Amino acid sequence: MTIWLPQVADRPGPKYRAIADALADDIRRGAVRPGMRLPTHRDLAWRLGLTVGTVTRAYAEAERRGLIAGEVGRGTYVRGAAPADVAISYSAADVAAQPALIDLSLNFPVIPGHEAELAAALHRLADRGDLAALLPYHPHAGRPADRAAGAAWIGRGGLAVRPEDVAVTAGGQHGIVVCLAAVAASGDTVLVENLTYPGVKAAAALLGLKLVGVAIDEHGVVPDALAAGLRATGAKALYCMPTLHNPTAAVMPDDRRRAVAEVAARHEIPVIEDDCYGFLVPDAPPPLAALGIAEGLFLTSLSKSIAAGQRIGYVTARPGRLERVTQAVRATSWMASPLAAAIATDWICDGTAQRMVRERRAEAAARQAMVEAALPDARSPGGAVSYHAWLRLPDGWRAEEFVAEARRRGVAVTPPTAFAVTRQAAPDAVRICYGAAAGREELTRGLAILGGLLGENPGLATSVV
Repeated sequence: MTIWLPQVADRPGPKYRAIADALADDIRRGAVRPGMRLPTHRDLAWRLGLTVGTVTRAYAEAERRGLIAGEVGRGTYVRGAAPADVAISYSAADVAAQPALIDLSLNFPVIPGHEAELAAALHRLADRGDLAALLPYHPHAGRPADRAAGAAWIGRGGLAVRPEDVAVTAGGQHGIVVCLAAVAASGDTVLVENLTYPGVKAAAALLGLKLVGVAIDEHGVVPDALAAGLRATGAKALYCMPTLHNPTAAVMPDDRRRAVAEVAARHEIPVIEDDCYGFLVPDAPPPLAALGIAEGLFLTSLSKSIAAGQRIGYVTARPGRLERVTQAVRATSWMASPLAAAIATDWICDGTAQRMVRERRAEAAARQAMVEAALPDARSPGGAVSYHAWLRLPDGWRAEEFVAEARRRGVAVTPPTAFAVTRQAAPDAVRICYGAAAGREELTRGLAILGGLLGENPGLATSVV
């Protein structure tokens, strides 16, 4: 069997992107063919002299571009020919480097800026005269004041917790990693929605966990499918997003939450509940962790509600489980940044964070109305305010073709392969994010391009060179 080994030494930029670019080039010139199995993360990392994390990020980037797909227990496979413009950028810096691109593929907070609030917070910290206190090592779970702020932030979502039951993390992605590490070991299986947040796929790969998808409908996880998955796999936990699921934007109703929690309790498994978008739905049903039925690990962050660069999150769990979460924090980062945590605490305690949330929710609602007017089929289930919509494509459109053609015309959207646990789970649909657009005018232009493309015959739309 041929082992694919990318040539990345002379490529500019981060290594993870160089690997993805090399794969795209090799597919285009026929050196790598559809259906070919790629090396494992660990094997490729060893061959290239890189970290496993770098390769994991590279494969995640390639999956976002529609180049590859991973299957639990089988490996990672090349999907098909790479369109010339199929790359999807990951960061604001990438977008700035290609100003013509309207990027609707990234779930950013919808109001950029707040530089004045950050400057004021830094001034307040400096004026207190105790900046030196932020420089030493701190407790792995965070300082008492920061854990108290985290408890208050979690409480806004309907889950009352004590500060001592909260651990501060370096953002939501870090929260996912430490929660997974607290419930499972390498080789174990964790259940997820069959369309799930790409970050949990990357985290599971890094930890050596197997992900198995559970069927979802317009209300989220299907309880019978969850029970069947638990019986078939002996999974150690369920990870899910009951409020504003990514990518479908579904909000799980109360009766479904209770049914899912009861299945988890019956099988004695914990539920990792990711509530990073919960702040957008103040009238959402109580979190699964608040029902008192199954063991819950609840995580949230400030990345979507305040700023992506804040990198502060909060995890709560029962005392014994929280100890394992804290051990994972120690192993992965020792502690969250005391400076970032202090700023977050300041904003939560003085009301700045709550004001930012109101502003973001209002802008998200306005942009969502624009999307629904331009693309009537791109609605959020139940009308909840969201940062993103899930658009089922008309008959004839294949998702990878639509994504590639949209990008050729100047708009980036997220393909379903980024979220699918298996290739078979990827429907012909795309995620459209409102927040990454620089403003409403840019969003309007991007939506017009997508609307025009949806109205075209797929065969004709993609046949023009």
